[in-house]
Amino acid sequence: MHATTVAVDLAKSVFQIVVADDQWRIIDTQRLTRSQFERWFVNRSVGLVVMEACGSAHHWARWLGDLGIEVSLLPAQYVRAYVRRNKTDATDAAALLEAARASDIRPVRVKSVEQQALQGLHRIRSLWMGTRTSRINALRGFCREFGITIAQGARTGVETISRVLADPRSAVPELIRHTASMLLKRSACWRRASPRSSASWPAWLATARPARCCCRCQALDCSQPPPWWPPPRAM
Repeated sequence: MHATTVAVDLAKSVFQIVVADDQWRIIDTQRLTRSQFERWFVNRSVGLVVMEACGSAHHWARWLGDLGIEVSLLPAQYVRAYVRRNKTDATDAAALLEAARASDIRPVRVKSVEQQALQGLHRIRSLWMGTRTSRINALRGFCREFGITIAQGARTGVETISRVLADPRSAVPELIRHTASMLLKRSACWRRASPRSSASWPAWLATARPARCCCRCQALDCSQPPPWWPPPRAM
């Protein structure tokens, strides 16, 4: 046990901290704003900081690591079992202290900035693809309401919907035709934007150590996005 162990319950603007001594006894609890939180650690000697593993926790772990403070990120699903009484910020922070004592809970490795950016890139692409799919399905439903059947498949569906909306003799009313066409064009914008998100791959692959190792092991062409980053199907 470190001389001073601090459990931190992170939030958007207010942070709950619980300080424990070398006997795991809670000696102080505070509720701090972001600026107060930063000053609190700069002005004190802390041995270990325990936080739940989340997106912002990795940022604060890197920041605390630069101050020479050891950080332990614990999986949130394992910490939840140690929460006592009603769930509050203070009880959540106290539960982190209890979970930190469990030898069978393995801490999460702190992610680098590049690793977090890569995860964000995957999430953004998933959002793009989900938005594109939902809009195509909505257009397919509109056509079905007017007796027009659209085949399954993104590319086939978009091509058929484009022809239907462009045909003035189709059953789609003129009142909705222009708005549906705008929605269709917007879906095409999402399709074009998704592959562009991989434009930064060559520079990242050339500098990231794990990526270089992977390229050497698998003889990958680092000037191109890796094979596990497939481009979306052409519409």
